[in-house]
Amino acid sequence: MNQLQQLRAYTTVVADTGDIEAIGRYRPTDGTTNPSLILAAAGQDAYRHLVADAMHFGTAQSGTAAERLDAAMDKLAVNFGVEILRLVPGRVSTEVDARLSFDVPASLAKAHRLIALYEQAGIGRERVLIKLASTWEGIETARVLEREGIRCNMTLLFCLAQAVACAEAGAQLISPFVGRITDWHRQQDGVDSYPPEADPGVGSVAHIFTYFKKYGHDTEIMGASFRHVGQVTALAGCDLLTIAPGLLAELEASEAPLPRRLDPAAAKVADVPRLELSESRFRWLLNEDAMATEKLAEGIRRFAVDAVKLERQLGALAD
Repeated sequence: MNQLQQLRAYTTVVADTGDIEAIGRYRPTDGTTNPSLILAAAGQDAYRHLVADAMHFGTAQSGTAAERLDAAMDKLAVNFGVEILRLVPGRVSTEVDARLSFDVPASLAKAHRLIALYEQAGIGRERVLIKLASTWEGIETARVLEREGIRCNMTLLFCLAQAVACAEAGAQLISPFVGRITDWHRQQDGVDSYPPEADPGVGSVAHIFTYFKKYGHDTEIMGASFRHVGQVTALAGCDLLTIAPGLLAELEASEAPLPRRLDPAAAKVADVPRLELSESRFRWLLNEDAMATEKLAEGIRRFAVDAVKLERQLGALAD
């Protein structure tokens, strides 16, 4: 078996792309989108019909020009999600605007609109994960949504405090960002790379995995943001891994043995102290982790920039 087939024996594989053709090729279980992925895909001829449909939907809405554009953005995200769900048997993650990362009421309203659009397209909420930044406000939004039966994927997650807070809020899934964690440490340490066993991003996800299995948290862990295939193989056994098409191709091309690296049975007997969290404790631990603080803020800004670019692209089409 190739490494992609071996990996699927331990781990649910998710495609980290908005390119529907790539998803069709690699047949992952789940799919995901965010403004950056949609921005990259929306300019391609193959997806112009999805853009045109979103624009038609937006212009048909009442309200201000900004409100109609916002409606078109929501519909575009859902259009891509619906297309992905035609190809995957599982779920698709659809992101709440990063500019709402510190606004619980606005995030709830956006999530409800996205779910309503999916349901209008004939997609049940059980096949959708609402993606939220792992700020305190994002986590509180997830707490409310999960009680309503709307499942959440907590993104921009860089440290154990964020992970534990998400699990305690009942979030369905977390997406720790392996590559971005490693990028920060590489810059700090002045090195080009780390061996897999010393990779800080890999180590962070492995620690979260051990904690969750040790204390019986049901929240799924989906490693994300990989820089090279070695980071992927070092996390074989993680609940899910979301992997870009280029790395999926590398895994598919290799028949080297791929042993399981993360084992729930071993985690249950690990010596890991329990983390007691309140809002103030969460904010303090996040503040004390320079990497997590900087990468969370940077990630929100980057997703927001791409959301603005996508808005401008749609706005130009409307003019």
